[in-house]
Amino acid sequence: MKNAIVVGASSGIGRALAKVLAAQGYSVGLAARRAEFLQTLAAELPTRGIVKVIDVSDITEAMQRLGELIDEMKDVELFVISSGTGFNNPQFEWLPEQQTIDVNVRGFAALANVAVAHLQARNSGCLVGISSVAALCGNADAPAYSASKAFQSIYLQSMRFRFAKIGSPILVMEAQPGFVDTDMAKADRKFWMVTAERAAEEIFTGIQKRRKHIYVTGRWRWIAWLIKLVPDVLMEKIQR
Repeated sequence: MKNAIVVGASSGIGRALAKVLAAQGYSVGLAARRAEFLQTLAAELPTRGIVKVIDVSDITEAMQRLGELIDEMKDVELFVISSGTGFNNPQFEWLPEQQTIDVNVRGFAALANVAVAHLQARNSGCLVGISSVAALCGNADAPAYSASKAFQSIYLQSMRFRFAKIGSPILVMEAQPGFVDTDMAKADRKFWMVTAERAAEEIFTGIQKRRKHIYVTGRWRWIAWLIKLVPDVLMEKIQR
C-alpha cells in the first residue's frame, strides 16, 4: 500500500486531502495539534490512518515526532505540509507576527527538512507544500502571513532546484490556493471561493500530473501573472 503523511490534517485543505488520498488507496499519517480531530478523521478513512500529535511551532519536538511517524509507517513516498496559521493584523502587533513566523517559516522549514531527509534516503518520492496566492504580494493587513507564504514558495522552489542540480528524481511541488472556504481565508473580499474538498481534488490531480506549481483553481494563474505586472504604487492604492 502507498503511504503518505499530511501535516495539518485536522481541518481545511489538509483534512480534505487526507480523505482524497485514502480514497485513492493511500495509508495516511495524520499530523496536527488537535488529537481529537485527528482521531475522528482516522475513523472516517477507508484505509489505515495513523495519528501523531505535532505542534509545528515547537520545532525540536515537531521534527522528532514527524520522524517517529515516518518510522511507524516504515516508508513514506508522499509528504504534504498543509499546516499554517495567520492573522489579520492591521495594528502590526508583534505577537501575531511572531506566531505566524514560528509556524509558517520556522515550522515549515523544519518539517520540510525531515521529509527531504527521508525522501533522499529512499531516492524517490514527492514533497508538496501548501502555500497561498497571498505569497504573490505584500498585504497591508496581514504582513507576516503574506511574507511567510512567500518564504514557503521560494523555499520549495530552492529545494526543487537543489534536486535538479544533484540529479535526484525527488519531486517538489507547490500548491497555491486562492480563497478556500476555511478559517484561513484572510481577505474581507473573497471571490472565486472554493470548498476545501474541491481544493483537495485539484491538488491531488496536480500531484498525479506531477505539476511543479498547482494553482487552485487554475484561473489564479492569470491573476498571478497580472499581480507580477502591477507596480507598487498601484498596489498601494488598491490596498487602501
